[in-house]
Amino acid sequence: MFARVGRVVVRHPWWVILGWVIAAVAIVSLSPGLTSTTDESSFLPTHYESIQAANVQSKAFPQAFTPAAIMVFERQDGSALSDQDAAKVTQVAKSLSDEKIAGVQQIVATPPSTNKLVQTAAVAMADSTGPTDKTQTNAVTTLRDDVKPLLSGTNLKVGITGSAAQQLDSQKSGNKAEAIVGIATIGLIIVLLLVIFRSPVVALLPVITIGVVSQVANGLIAICSKAFNLKADSSINEILIVVLFGIGTDYILFLMFRYRERLRAGEDAKQAMVSAVTRVGEAIASAAGAVIIAFLALTLSSLGLFKSMGPSLAIAVAVTLLAGLTLIPAVVSLLGTKVFWPSKAWRSAPTSSRAAAVGRALGRRPGLFAGGAGLVMVLLAIGALGFKANFDLGSSSLPKNAESTVALADLQRGFPAGSTEPTSVFLQEKAGTPLDKSTLAAFATKLEAVHGVGQVTGPQLSKDGSVANYSVILSSDPSSSTAIHTIAPLRTAAHAAAPPGTTALVGGLTAVFADIQHAMDHDYLIVFPVAAVLIMIILGLLLRSLVAPWYLMASVGLGFAATLGATVLLFQNVHGDPGLLFILPVFMYLFVVALGTDYNILMIARLREEAREGHSPREAAALALRHAGPTIAAAGVILAGTFASLLLAGNDILSEMGFAVSFGIVIAAFVMAMFFTPAITALIGHRAWWPGHQDRAAHQPDAAREPVQASAGR
Repeated sequence: MFARVGRVVVRHPWWVILGWVIAAVAIVSLSPGLTSTTDESSFLPTHYESIQAANVQSKAFPQAFTPAAIMVFERQDGSALSDQDAAKVTQVAKSLSDEKIAGVQQIVATPPSTNKLVQTAAVAMADSTGPTDKTQTNAVTTLRDDVKPLLSGTNLKVGITGSAAQQLDSQKSGNKAEAIVGIATIGLIIVLLLVIFRSPVVALLPVITIGVVSQVANGLIAICSKAFNLKADSSINEILIVVLFGIGTDYILFLMFRYRERLRAGEDAKQAMVSAVTRVGEAIASAAGAVIIAFLALTLSSLGLFKSMGPSLAIAVAVTLLAGLTLIPAVVSLLGTKVFWPSKAWRSAPTSSRAAAVGRALGRRPGLFAGGAGLVMVLLAIGALGFKANFDLGSSSLPKNAESTVALADLQRGFPAGSTEPTSVFLQEKAGTPLDKSTLAAFATKLEAVHGVGQVTGPQLSKDGSVANYSVILSSDPSSSTAIHTIAPLRTAAHAAAPPGTTALVGGLTAVFADIQHAMDHDYLIVFPVAAVLIMIILGLLLRSLVAPWYLMASVGLGFAATLGATVLLFQNVHGDPGLLFILPVFMYLFVVALGTDYNILMIARLREEAREGHSPREAAALALRHAGPTIAAAGVILAGTFASLLLAGNDILSEMGFAVSFGIVIAAFVMAMFFTPAITALIGHRAWWPGHQDRAAHQPDAAREPVQASAGR
């Protein structure tokens, strides 16, 4: 099949290129554009208690509001607020409220904190109609501009935080991060390819072609997102950049290394490209299939975040695969050997190769290499035992110096940690009749007795008296693990204390985090095993073996554990973070497992090819490392570098993800695929290929050698 694809593309390159251009124009013109959200509750299904509580609140207390923005006032010198300061804050809040800023319903000044260090003004805004509605963020921009002159000549300063302010700062940060990541990714690819091939043509090839591919992929993702009402996290654009350029460059490298090898073997330029597609096409397709299946396994997640991101990334990889097998061969077949200009190094292989020397050493002592690589991964994996989850997706996506982040920290100087996001407990009469008021105080007492609860206020009754709302201030930061662990006993106490004929629901941001944690536990048990089984099936079909997929997946799993351990050690132990973002293990699993499988597939496919030439298992391992090692090393450096560019984005989400995935790729390429996998295969010998015995000597299919004639139209 891949020989046929190669011949068609090489014979009709202009038609292939024209097809891509037409598709790109059509898809981009029809694309509605990507949208994003950082609202954690929007990721949860409706059966979770926090979502049910939010529905009760919207129906029973339609006039009540959780401030979309909070204005945090304090003195510039950090001292206590005076009565004149408090009066000025009240005056400023009234003046801003009287301005009738678009989207702002009212601004209410609250009394100063008990220690007099902070005073706030709560800003009620019209509900957002969707991810593209900028009313709230525009209102925050206006408030930030208009409040400054009102404080002129005073000793007061103000910062605005809250969900709307965080969304505005996240958008600004995201635009900046996208530009930084894009420039760093493209620049790194160009520099590394210049070093590897010493040709500006090869260096620019991925940038130009994947630039077209990215427009097609982004357009298809946007169309699918709109058609199926999918929601994406605010970091999806940056992730798409590194996925498209990183994985796309990998596939181009796989193809170009094999193309250069066939040229050195004496084939003409067109035949060499057909041979390259024939020989490496199956490995690229299988590698892409593993990545696509791993991403699609996310549709089994109970979180909307992963349900949408999985198909988005799968589409990106599928388009990249199609380009790697059609667009790139078409362009290179037109350029011929000029693709390597001005370098002449493509004409002959280097006389001395480090990869060949390392390969010979591995062939002689595979046990030593397998043991050394395995020991490195096991030692790093121990650190994974200390993993702690951080559920604050909103603030984690912001730089530390963003105004909403600074204002939130200032707010906590004057108010208990839990007061920034009180937990709501709703007591509802099942029949819809008024609650018995004599039972309300006793219910509150039961809530106050829960360990971790600092204060209970209320209840506030709904208009018909059938629902009571208790505001519960937790003793810990609402997004902390301590606060999240308080939700379970609070729910137990609330459910048990609910009088006959009533139901109790616990909601609020901390309850959302607790439900997300429960959903993640579910996903770990479903998504991970399903992805692993499907990838094993792909490996089994590719290798026609029931043995090799088991140790290949075991090595990838060990690489995942090593990566998680290294990330925990760096961010939790060294950097002092309270935990890693809750979504990180899933991203790591999918990227490290899927991409690690990519490199394993490339190595094991080459090892099988050498074995089928009649070499012994150890000789085949040595030759596979000699020929595939440089390709994997180059691809690993480029892909790790592209993901490492996320460290420049300036927020915790992308920094943690950038380090974790780039480190995992380094482990996958330089420890697992180059040493562990070929060493284990050499040790197992012929039994690794049971029952298909794909290592038996075989000849290349005649189709791959069929001469390629230029099409009549060229």
